[in-house]
Amino acid sequence: MAKRVAIVGAGVSGLASIKCCLEEGLEPTCFERSDDLGGLWRFTEHVEEGRASLYKSVVSNSCKEMSCYSDFPFPEDYPNYVPNAQFLEYLKMYANHFNLLKCIQFKTKVCSVTKRPDFTVTGQWDVVTLREGRQESTVFDAVMVCTGLLTHPNLPLDSFPGINTFKGQYFHSRQYKHPDIFKDKRVLVIGAGNSGADIAVEASHVAKKVFLSTTGGAWVISRVCDSGLPWDMVFTTRFQSMFRNSLPTAVVTWWMARKMNSWFNHANYGLVLKDRTQLKEYVINDELPGRIITGRVLIKPSVKEVKEDSVIFSGPPEEQPIDIIVFATGYTFAFPFLDETVVKVENDQASLYKYIFPAHLEKPTLAVIGLIGSLGSMIPTGETQARWAVRVLKGVNNLPPRSVMREEVNARKENKPTGFGLRYSKALQSDYIPYIDELLTYIDAKPNLFSLLLTDPRLALAVFFGPCTPYQFRLTGPGKWKGARNAILTQWDRTIKATKTRTVHESPFPFASLLTVFLVLLVAIFLFCL
Repeated sequence: MAKRVAIVGAGVSGLASIKCCLEEGLEPTCFERSDDLGGLWRFTEHVEEGRASLYKSVVSNSCKEMSCYSDFPFPEDYPNYVPNAQFLEYLKMYANHFNLLKCIQFKTKVCSVTKRPDFTVTGQWDVVTLREGRQESTVFDAVMVCTGLLTHPNLPLDSFPGINTFKGQYFHSRQYKHPDIFKDKRVLVIGAGNSGADIAVEASHVAKKVFLSTTGGAWVISRVCDSGLPWDMVFTTRFQSMFRNSLPTAVVTWWMARKMNSWFNHANYGLVLKDRTQLKEYVINDELPGRIITGRVLIKPSVKEVKEDSVIFSGPPEEQPIDIIVFATGYTFAFPFLDETVVKVENDQASLYKYIFPAHLEKPTLAVIGLIGSLGSMIPTGETQARWAVRVLKGVNNLPPRSVMREEVNARKENKPTGFGLRYSKALQSDYIPYIDELLTYIDAKPNLFSLLLTDPRLALAVFFGPCTPYQFRLTGPGKWKGARNAILTQWDRTIKATKTRTVHESPFPFASLLTVFLVLLVAIFLFCL
């Protein structure tokens, strides 16, 4: 059984991993190379090596009810979508509340993590760290890697002929901090992901002209969904997940396109996806369509060639003068402190069972937390991964034979369509609710809907039809939280309170009780037919 656990990184997944270790009676030591916790959510004016970097205006794309730790809600007075400074405050509240700071060694870089000579017997690791110019080697029973996805920028300059002749300024979006640099400039943003859209919108308020170049298009949605509610609280429900996954992929794809185009027709805005059969990450941006329709942002195809002071867009060729190019071309991931024999990264994939455990290791004593792109928030995803991983490291839960794990990993890498539900464009992507439920099943913490319907029908309705908030993951099993039920039943109150800052009076809905009875019967019939 593992006792001493090394945790690399004190971001959202690292903090959750520390807490999970403490709850299971283990002894975690977290190494953080910077001088504070928070990872991605800690804004600095300069880019720090080995740490994710964000720009000043970043706001969460997942609302506070969906992106909190499962037993620690955001403060009620926080907005539904949280600016980065407040998000960092929340992480510090979490660390203080659960007394996690005592386990973190700041300004400590992990240089290497290697197997001990007797690894096949003990599963132990030698962890070499660097602090204030002094190296130290320590033996740990297990290691949890929590360095995230956004630390190694992908800058494909070879794909842009003539870039070396460009006399203007170009840089990766990781370097971007403030829009002032774009004042009165002609700006080209390459890549229509979340960062690319954000930067193009910000630049459009001060720049002379802004182009947003995309090869494959993007589904753009607003944080504000039906009836003014947060998009992910409307979209991410158990009912919708089951319904989507029971339909043929072609039907789901059609329905998704119809839903995405209900805000604006993506084809008319030059953003329609080139391949609509595979789901890409949504672009969450409240302003982009408005900037396009007012001519402040112009959508363009891929760049064919870069010249000294201009670029030529592909088919049909069109040349535009440009002063600044921003490459919002995403990230690769790597583990420079790990040997390739431990975790090998190929084509932006790693051979990790359930996206966590290297499938080939003789002893399951190393876990990678947060290396997944689900449709849900990273906090509850990483936290749930850590809850299961820690129990495996402790020896409470067991993994299947290595041959079984390798077979599953290889099948996932092939990314073959099932014919039902959503089909994802990348092997690292996963359907949020089914993935979380699978991990919860391993630790006996998945909520039993049928049992809830018999004992607590009000809660059962909220769990099945309402947003799949992280509190659901603490209703039962190890780590059960006594406040989970109340947090679920009051989640809409906190959501509305954040926006309803002026008191208004509304007439009550006369058929509310009849609707409740109907929904209870509908759930009963649905569960009986499963």
